[in-house]
Amino acid sequence: MNVRAINRVYFIGIGGIGMSALARFFREQGSVVNGYDKTETELTAHLVSEGMGVHYTDDIALIDKDTQLVVYTPAIPKDHKELKWYLDNNYPVYKRSDVLQWITEAMHAVTVAGTHGKTTISTMIAYLLRETNYGCNAFLGGISVNYDRNYWSSKNDTAVVEADEYDRSFLKLYPDIAVLTAIDPDHLDIYGTAAEMESAFIQYTKNIKPGGTLLVKHGLHRQSELKGPHTITYSLQNDAADVYADNIQQKDGGYLFDVIAEKWKLEKMHLHIGGMHNVENAVAAIAVTQMLGIDGALVKQALHGFKGVKRRFEYVVNTDKIVYIDDYAHHPEELSALIKSAKNLFKGRRCVVAFQPHLFSRTRDLADGFAQSLDMADEVILLDIYPARELPMEGITSKMIADRMANPVHTILSKEGLLDYVRAAPLDMFITAGAGDIDKLVEPVKNILVNK
Repeated sequence: MNVRAINRVYFIGIGGIGMSALARFFREQGSVVNGYDKTETELTAHLVSEGMGVHYTDDIALIDKDTQLVVYTPAIPKDHKELKWYLDNNYPVYKRSDVLQWITEAMHAVTVAGTHGKTTISTMIAYLLRETNYGCNAFLGGISVNYDRNYWSSKNDTAVVEADEYDRSFLKLYPDIAVLTAIDPDHLDIYGTAAEMESAFIQYTKNIKPGGTLLVKHGLHRQSELKGPHTITYSLQNDAADVYADNIQQKDGGYLFDVIAEKWKLEKMHLHIGGMHNVENAVAAIAVTQMLGIDGALVKQALHGFKGVKRRFEYVVNTDKIVYIDDYAHHPEELSALIKSAKNLFKGRRCVVAFQPHLFSRTRDLADGFAQSLDMADEVILLDIYPARELPMEGITSKMIADRMANPVHTILSKEGLLDYVRAAPLDMFITAGAGDIDKLVEPVKNILVNK
């Protein structure tokens, strides 16, 4: 389908981070955009202010019956009245992933997949292309701190797309450059087994357009099966990879480093966000800019101004007295990287982590891993599991993680209990982590810490 020819679109689940990026794409090209979401959020309020119609009741009387295209997210239940009405009345109804497929087929596409790092890398690539005046259309799974947006456009027909493995939606994309960061087990409610999930990532590499390139993290499991028409490996600092970082130094809560490849080298790159994993993310993003032939001096200058992604190692408060970091980490590997990086950057501070598990199935499948990761903190506060799309499962609670922890300094609190804890406890480093609604506590926690 020609996305440029569509001038009226209806979104079911318009407030989702990926859906709202597509809504902004259509609105910016002049289409009439309307949609439904379950609850009003800061993001849906932004969409309304940009000229889109949004309502919050599942009501056929409120839908756009003149729409040319209906887009829905797989998180929408099958018995949703509006979705059912459009299907019953033979409207063109497609998933978000279908629309991204049309976009990647029509444009020169850079897609970023993997169980960790994809939001930061895709945002970093899109930011570097914009700031070096190369230009791109960015479809992101997070909010860029630099622009307070998850979508921006360009006359250059290049698309940077975050490729989501949930619901196998990334298998519909057709990239010219495909980035793959990690294939750790996750979404086992969809895939069943780790092996089945790995097979999906292998399939992702087979979707690369003829003559395209796979940029894959060095040393992944089943590496020999992860191959594109051309394949380049990247690493944090393993010089067996084709592209890697060297001479890494901590500086002002960020890092100075060189990026080395066989045919090029960029020295003294300055990244102003925390987390060694973000240096590795920067190596991948910088490698993409070099594949596109962008002047390294422009990339260096642009990277210096990169402020990161909201809820990805985000410094909410950073003073001599207290560092407060908020992060979307919802997988054991992400939690490990988050806690390790924070402790390395702020040695000598007592690391207290408040974690909200996301999904009953993920907690059940990865409880041992969560316990081991959280053991790295000095103290842990667990909130109740955020259910998202799932119904409760018998015996699966946050206590399942707590019972597996070796560190005895942990407790399970309500959200209000967490705020009471922050008011009373002497804190010099505090982290909130999780992919549920723990982000609603960020402002209240910040206000308490700032006014203490």
